[in-house]
Amino acid sequence: MQQHWLTRPAATQRLWWIFIAILAATVAAEFFVEHEANFSVEAIFGFNAWYGFIACAALILFAKALGLMLKKPDTYYEKRDG
Repeated sequence: MQQHWLTRPAATQRLWWIFIAILAATVAAEFFVEHEANFSVEAIFGFNAWYGFIACAALILFAKALGLMLKKPDTYYEKRDG
């Protein structure tokens, strides 16, 4: 049986390089596009990229903490003897 193309190491490495190039291009596009900042912090170069990264990382940490709090034991639904 043939391996799926996403499980091949060469394909995943190529995808990572493509994603990195796209991200770099979107940050570099800030040199050519003028935008009006509503708040002073928005005027920092690459603010949208950093804001998106920090928000995504915070959501991941929140989800991990929530998973730890809501986790049930493996035997939660098994019948209890007694």
